[in-house]
Amino acid sequence: MVPGAHPFDPGLLAATTDPRMVRWWWTQRPDAPVLLATGGRAPCAVSLPAAAGARALAVLDQRGLRVGPVVATPTRWSLLVAPYGLERLGELLYALDRVPSSLRFHGEGGYLVLPPSETGTGGVRWERPPVAGTAPRAGAGTGPWLPEVESVVDALVEASASVPDVGSRLRY
Repeated sequence: MVPGAHPFDPGLLAATTDPRMVRWWWTQRPDAPVLLATGGRAPCAVSLPAAAGARALAVLDQRGLRVGPVVATPTRWSLLVAPYGLERLGELLYALDRVPSSLRFHGEGGYLVLPPSETGTGGVRWERPPVAGTAPRAGAGTGPWLPEVESVVDALVEASASVPDVGSRLRY
């Protein structure tokens, strides 16, 4: 386990969207982080070192590719993407020549710390905030628009390969 990267008790398995429980937890621990369980019907994410994240966003903007919400910590940036499964991700990564070890995929069973949380490396903020109802995916309701992982992974791999990851790969 990595200090500063995990939620306060109760553990992640006790997570809920019940407003009464969330209100009680935050009354008891107002500094508790906000977490998004990734995968399933929820968004997934791809994260990379902060310097690589800035470079990747610039490349995606130059290419005219639309990105969804982007979460930033002092050391890592995470691009939210449409849900994907391990089989699909495996096929996508197998087709690439190289995938830097600093690139992380947050899918089924994972989680992502959201603003306004604090991590061991500092505050979490929106580099690109979500915009509700901008262009929902079929069957996804009115949440923010999310790109497919295939549309962004090449730029993220390229940016990660060209910028060294600082510190421990496990540290968020």
